[in-house]
Amino acid sequence: MAHDGQDLEMKPIVLPELLKLTGAALPPLEALFETARASVRDMVSEGDRVSGALVEANQYAAHGLSWLATYVYSLRQMQRWAEALDAEGNFSEMEALIHQIAFGEYLWQVYGGIQMNQGEIIRLQDLGLSQDDMRGLMSTEVMTLTQSGNTQAARSRLVELMEQQAGSTMFGASGLDEELEMIRDQFRRYAQEKVEPYAHEWHLKDELIPMEVIEELAEMGVFGLTIPEEFGGFGLSKASMCVVSEELSRGYIGVGSLGTRSEIAAELIIAGGTDEQKANWLPKLASAEILPTAVFTEPNTGSDLGSLRTRAVKNAEGDYEITGNKTWITHAARTHVMTLLARTDPSSDNHRGLSMFLAEKTPGTDEAPFPTPGMTGGEIEVLGYRGMKEYELGFDGFKVKGENLLGGEEGKGFKQLMETFESARIQTAARAIGVAQSALDIGMQYAQDRKQFGNSLINFPRVSSKLAMMAVEIMVARQLTYFSAWEKDHGHRCDLEAGMAKLLGARVAWAAADNGLQIHGGNGFALEYKISRVLCDARILNIFEGAAEIQAQVIARRLLA
Repeated sequence: MAHDGQDLEMKPIVLPELLKLTGAALPPLEALFETARASVRDMVSEGDRVSGALVEANQYAAHGLSWLATYVYSLRQMQRWAEALDAEGNFSEMEALIHQIAFGEYLWQVYGGIQMNQGEIIRLQDLGLSQDDMRGLMSTEVMTLTQSGNTQAARSRLVELMEQQAGSTMFGASGLDEELEMIRDQFRRYAQEKVEPYAHEWHLKDELIPMEVIEELAEMGVFGLTIPEEFGGFGLSKASMCVVSEELSRGYIGVGSLGTRSEIAAELIIAGGTDEQKANWLPKLASAEILPTAVFTEPNTGSDLGSLRTRAVKNAEGDYEITGNKTWITHAARTHVMTLLARTDPSSDNHRGLSMFLAEKTPGTDEAPFPTPGMTGGEIEVLGYRGMKEYELGFDGFKVKGENLLGGEEGKGFKQLMETFESARIQTAARAIGVAQSALDIGMQYAQDRKQFGNSLINFPRVSSKLAMMAVEIMVARQLTYFSAWEKDHGHRCDLEAGMAKLLGARVAWAAADNGLQIHGGNGFALEYKISRVLCDARILNIFEGAAEIQAQVIARRLLA
């Protein structure tokens, strides 16, 4: 990135200058983003209104704008994190290196191309920007960071510090308060003792996570973490949910995901349930007396929930009979209640005719996984994310009590579900961070232990650079996720931030797992090595809770509205 024909000399960034540099780099980046937003809005507008059809026709640009926004929001949060640590006197050399590498790399990617995935790179010209527009990034501070932020020397030094702190809970301070770090330590210890030693065997044998683990997690409060105390929960923050999900997923994504369905069910009931439904269901969810599963997706709908066809017909007694098919239902067999979305208005063909039910069922066994009348199911064999299993379900006259219509009113199901998306995506972003951290843990240990040509792998720059970038991007995704949780905890709308955290977190997890496997070489391709499982587990994160393309579309619509 040249300026007036002059190349900046590449020299190390001095710590006292770093926060001034990164802070000064944000205004030109934000100005460029606003230029890009205006450009894309022009592409997709008819008159003064954004056209849905034009957003579809210009999907690459719209989704690219989402990624650009995600980078802007991420660097804002990295700056907030760094300044807060500096004010506390906790901004050490490790945090400084993570911070400068993050800015150096992400600013260069903004200028040269952001990787939406391995094969799709969004460039500023795709957003309608000219070379003159791009020159807005040519401030001295931005150029200094792009030239000197993410260098091999910086990455190598970061990994030296990481080696010195081997065994630490994480590389770099999280920025969270002491209470949350105490919660992290508790669940980190549990994952190390009760999850990590067994997770790979559960995966290879495609076994359900033992009920003993679920019972222990229930005692630790996982299923009632954010449920209000008046309903038997702990009434803790979404930030605490992030920390718990992160550390349990670091042990095994299946264990880190056990609380997801309880989180969704509780959110549905808290936001949309009647007083009687709250009093009945929430204490049972909080104690794990009952385990829920989310039953939304159908074979031909995927993310298009508005076109669901499963029917719920009210009978003479005021109860409902459900008929239809569902798929990709996680942990369906041994759960007690389904949050089930079905069409109650047969004349409708969109989301307005949908209702949400708390559909009770009998937990199954290995011999009879679905014993409840009117319901059948079959397992879907999957690459990873195996600890709860995936199922296709069939309903034929399956009965649901009228009192279990969520909120007691038909036609509210889609709106009720939408109100859970923020929390679900924040929690998924936290799970992604845990999976990425697991890949870093495994990859770094292997790089230290494995010797080639008389040297540990970690001493080779291409290997250490991979580990450094894992640590950096994990911290970037972590800070964006924590900010989303903070926004949620303070009652702010955060669907934009939650969507960005999930979008970035999923990409970071996949990159970390892929690089972790690469460090293992041929051994990484062997089923006996844990990294092979982590790779399979990481791949689903870009798909569930909204595929990356859907996520980018949702973010774009918000940005352009």
